[in-house]
Amino acid sequence: MNYDVIIIGAGPAGYVAAIRCAQLGLKVACVDEWLDPRGMPSLGGTCLNAGCIPSKALLESSEFYERTRHGGTAHGVVVTEVALDVAAMMAHKDRIVQDLTGGIAALFKANGVEWLQGNGQLQPDRRVRIAPHQGEPHTLTAEHVILATGSAPVAIDAAPLQDDRIVDSTGALGWESVPQRLGIIGAGVIGLELGSVWRRLGAEVILLEAQDVFLSMADQQLARIALKLFKQQGLDIRLDAVVKSTRVNAEAVALEYQDRDGTHTLSVDRLIVAVGRRPFTDGLISPETDLLFSEQGFIHVDENCRTNLPGVFAIGDVVRGPMLAHKGSEEGIAVAEHIAGQDGKVNYGTIASVIYTHPEIAWVGKTEEALKGSGVQYRSGVFPFVASGRARAMQETDGMVKVLSDAATDQVLGVHIIGAQASELIGQAVMAMEFSGSSEDIARTVFAHPTLSEALHEAALAVDARAIHIARSRKTTG
Repeated sequence: MNYDVIIIGAGPAGYVAAIRCAQLGLKVACVDEWLDPRGMPSLGGTCLNAGCIPSKALLESSEFYERTRHGGTAHGVVVTEVALDVAAMMAHKDRIVQDLTGGIAALFKANGVEWLQGNGQLQPDRRVRIAPHQGEPHTLTAEHVILATGSAPVAIDAAPLQDDRIVDSTGALGWESVPQRLGIIGAGVIGLELGSVWRRLGAEVILLEAQDVFLSMADQQLARIALKLFKQQGLDIRLDAVVKSTRVNAEAVALEYQDRDGTHTLSVDRLIVAVGRRPFTDGLISPETDLLFSEQGFIHVDENCRTNLPGVFAIGDVVRGPMLAHKGSEEGIAVAEHIAGQDGKVNYGTIASVIYTHPEIAWVGKTEEALKGSGVQYRSGVFPFVASGRARAMQETDGMVKVLSDAATDQVLGVHIIGAQASELIGQAVMAMEFSGSSEDIARTVFAHPTLSEALHEAALAVDARAIHIARSRKTTG
């Protein structure tokens, strides 16, 4: 065998698996084919190169721009002139990406992980064909192979990509001018985040969502609050709107879409297709390799991410579960530890989801709708940020924290947050659930004052009608 482990894919699942394998004393190679806009090999996959990191950089920059323009008067800060330099904003984003991807390369070197630059294809008997960016293809073998090739944007026939006029999420991260009118197909996580960026920078944004329920995966009490707030901000969100066709001409992108009221036309300067992502397994498997896939195109794995092929694992976006970087990373660690003879585990019930809009939305565990659907008796406690002293000082009073606990045992079943820094606050809820904590455990924990995290404390108190800074907020549902 050439290696103990070969990993195909160097996104958050693959590179973390590679580093953990190396830490455990295994001989590791990681093959990845990503090239950055300069044509240079780059580690980190979609997340670091064209997803999580660049999008958050633009969200931060665009929010800073908007707050500078409009957010200071109540604080006594008056700014009379603000200029927008989109090219500089994009350059800032690119520097962050290059620093972080370069950091992974340094981590590979420090841990002794061999970086193979090119395409990797699984063949029978744990052989991996390497087609390098430069040089001749060759084949390596390993005792174990981990497939971690991530996901790709879903394309739709009604809106084929065209230059910089109709783009996917990657294309929307590179524009150096602000469209006057921007259309987005899809009002999910990606559509809302990208829509927020360009709306803050001055675009009129229209989102066409095929579902008739907004953010169907989230707790609907929070989703209703979010929809109202986003519309107040200027996002034109149209539900039950199915795009039927698009046409690009010199002046605009013309769309035809259908909703419950009939067929409509819409003209925009640019269009983003953000209808979701699919497992990226194109060319990953040779025709004679009998790897099992699900009907949805995911690689079939067991609870420990083992495929049907001996010694072959799959992790991250190519397997079942949420397409989240932190989920893939934890699977990478667990698989590395399995290979080394340890007992790696991933608790899928405590994986948090976040939408980085303003306000942010974050949740972990079950929604109220899911508990009702399964017939679980539960209690609910809610605390609004408008009652938080720190939120008032920050002028961030929109939103709330919601804690759901088992009616019999009081174990926390879910926590849902919409508000400032929800992405940071949700970690406390994850910790409580990871230790099988109860709402009383949270309620009896001393939180620093004044902080936003006190809202979690008060929501837990509210489960038992003991919230201090609001009137009683409790219900039991069967």
